[in-house]
Amino acid sequence: MADTLGRLKDDIVRNPATDRLKDELRNYVQARATHAISGLGSGLAKGAQSLSEGKSPGQALMKAGTSQLKDSLKESLKEKVKGVFGKGGKSRSGGGKSKSVTVVEDIDVGVPVREAYDQWTQFQEFSTFAKGVVSVEKADDTSSNWKVKVAKSTRSWRANVTEQVADERISWTTEGAKGTVKGVVTFHPLGDNLTRVLLVLEYFPKGLFEKTGNIWRAQGRRARLDLKLYRKFIMMRGEATDGWRGEIRDGEVVRDHETAVEEEEREQAEAEEAEEAEETGGGADEPDEAAEAEDEYEEEPEGAEPEEYDEEYEEEPEAAGEPDEAEEPEEPEDAEAYEEPEEGSEEELEEEPRTAAARR
Repeated sequence: MADTLGRLKDDIVRNPATDRLKDELRNYVQARATHAISGLGSGLAKGAQSLSEGKSPGQALMKAGTSQLKDSLKESLKEKVKGVFGKGGKSRSGGGKSKSVTVVEDIDVGVPVREAYDQWTQFQEFSTFAKGVVSVEKADDTSSNWKVKVAKSTRSWRANVTEQVADERISWTTEGAKGTVKGVVTFHPLGDNLTRVLLVLEYFPKGLFEKTGNIWRAQGRRARLDLKLYRKFIMMRGEATDGWRGEIRDGEVVRDHETAVEEEEREQAEAEEAEEAEETGGGADEPDEAAEAEDEYEEEPEGAEPEEYDEEYEEEPEAAGEPDEAEEPEEPEDAEAYEEPEEGSEEELEEEPRTAAARR
């Protein structure tokens, strides 16, 4: 065991990496010592000043230590503040740029997807339910002006819709003096009367108050609250106040509201006609069968009797030799010629030969 430890010690001592590690450690200790001495310089200067003013050595030493501690705390706090507000050091967004805040929230709304989407397109209605929204003025189909109250101050910005597809998604950007926002909201039908609304925001704060709110994630809580208020508003109404059904691509309107509504009505009418045609075609099978039966009946020759009667007539000759007892045979038309002569007529016939013989 001792031999193994000895060999290991010799290997470590002879290893070039060990020498390099010693040099790095020596340089680090020297740097820390230099920094401490330079930091003590200002403290010692203030301590010497205290002694020159007639204060005791103990007071001078306390003055030097307090000054050194105060300077170190000030520098440390300054660096931390710069890191929070993006003015110093490296941030996630790059050197010198403010950090962004990503907010992801979703909520299920008990209305059809069309109603949920149409209500979101009515930006001017946000002031009736969203907290802090003072007013929204729609400039045109792609842009609107917002005024929002934050604490005791009012913020204004302009929102521009970059993409909008009916019943699917809306994406936008906002530019204001106190921050920039990129957002998108999507609508996902979960059923005939249930829709999931997914909201994603990327917020770049600029002002001091906004950056302070960035620390406490106030934007995420505000977005969550506004979604709940939106759900309450649309579900209490049961339907949207109105809707914009157009389409926007790359910030340009590719299909206006009127054209989109006409196309939807046309598609709905065609679908209803196709459905009616299917229902009519399914119920017309029975009349067609009846018409075919009538055609077959009309094709038979006039005077023809059904098959049942033919069978009866075929059976009649077999029974012809055995007439029913109850039926009397028909008399021939010249039945009177075969009638028996009456008694008087027989005597006349007997007298006629006698008369003929006497004449002879």
